[in-house]
Amino acid sequence: MDQSSQARELLVELDRSAPATLSAQLEGQLRTAVRTGRLKPGTTLPSTRALAAQLGVSRGLVVGVYSQLGAEGYLLLRRGASPRVARIAVAPEPAAATRAHQPDHNLRPDLPDYSAFPRDRWLTSYRAALKSAPDLELAYGDTRGAPALRAALVSYLGRVRGVSSTAEHAFICGGFAQAIGLLCAVLRDEGRETIGVEDPGHAVIREIVTRAGLRTLPVSVDEEGIDVAALEEASPDAVLITPAHQFPTGVVLSPRRRARLLEWAERRDAIVAEDDYDAEFRYDRAPVGALQGLASQRVAYLGSASKTLAPALRLGWLIAPSRLVRPLAEHVLYTVIAQPRLSQLAFADFLERGELDRHLRRMRLRYRRRRDVLVTALQERLPEVEVRGIAAGLHVLAVLPPGTDEVRVLKEARLRGLGLYGLSEHAIQPREPALLLGYAVSPEPAIRAAVAKLAEAVEAASA
Repeated sequence: MDQSSQARELLVELDRSAPATLSAQLEGQLRTAVRTGRLKPGTTLPSTRALAAQLGVSRGLVVGVYSQLGAEGYLLLRRGASPRVARIAVAPEPAAATRAHQPDHNLRPDLPDYSAFPRDRWLTSYRAALKSAPDLELAYGDTRGAPALRAALVSYLGRVRGVSSTAEHAFICGGFAQAIGLLCAVLRDEGRETIGVEDPGHAVIREIVTRAGLRTLPVSVDEEGIDVAALEEASPDAVLITPAHQFPTGVVLSPRRRARLLEWAERRDAIVAEDDYDAEFRYDRAPVGALQGLASQRVAYLGSASKTLAPALRLGWLIAPSRLVRPLAEHVLYTVIAQPRLSQLAFADFLERGELDRHLRRMRLRYRRRRDVLVTALQERLPEVEVRGIAAGLHVLAVLPPGTDEVRVLKEARLRGLGLYGLSEHAIQPREPALLLGYAVSPEPAIRAAVAKLAEAVEAASA
């Protein structure tokens, strides 16, 4: 006899080799069918005798399942009448934006090579943290985060990014998104209403800032970075910038504009939010130091482990000017109370043992090779495309020939299984047609194959 038997009208299948009991399987499948709307309200179900015969189980088993689902409100049971499906709130289909999708050819510009995450070394740090942590570390603790991590972090950032701070000014957050949302909420509570954002700039981050309660004012970006003259004209209460490697254009804020930006912030009594998202990856020279090191009381420095290690860690940080420390701490206390702590202790150990430095040295070599492969493949397959941006980070800006329909290129590329973004998807004002192409996730052969598919897409879009 087959291991399973079916009641076709209910699309129920029982597996006698499964660890779950037959009654648990039947109950779970019927409950899910009602919750998801596959069994509509008012639908008549087979009698207990008929369903038992169809499934080859005892009638008592079906009676028990129907009784349980009736007690829970999923079925309407009346003596002498067939069971019917009750009316309940049906779970909606998840929105497309919330569903995970893995493209066949991944050229996304915002992801690191998460397959290279040093699992064994991280596990060593996690075990060490768990074993050595005093009992007190298992309490809520300081709202700013674990003291050990804040101390290790400011030491690391001072050494590699030129950040000037103490642990008292450091906050550990659930990734960059929470850090910028926290900062914007506190600025809003201070009475600040507007924030300048780079145009183009990361669309998701722009939305996070808006939902935190600040009105965004777009400020154009050119080959020297954010246009400070345009910023002065817009006169926002704060500004969010990516000075070491602008996203998505890949330019660096020029020394002249760095000085003028800080002068403006001092005159305007404005806060500069510095998103230092991938500065550790510079392949042609040492990266420029953090802007925060020049004006620690004007610049709020933000970063995360998402690009250096993996987004799943949800570890971010905010180095705050002195006057914002108390309101930031109070905001954390009255929202999340404290951040998850064990991963913080593990990261502190990871930093102190030099594991992040070693990982970054390995990844710089890997990413530089992959960038070279991407640029060469573009030159061979799409010589009309201009690659822009410094040799840094995890992506390049590939500018398409004038007149190219960027939207159509994106459509054709995605039809061919390519994961990528268009410049227009991150811009407020119209820009030249261009693509954001990442090289971190895919190995060299996959990058070449992806560019071949991209060439097909460009050709199809121009036909």
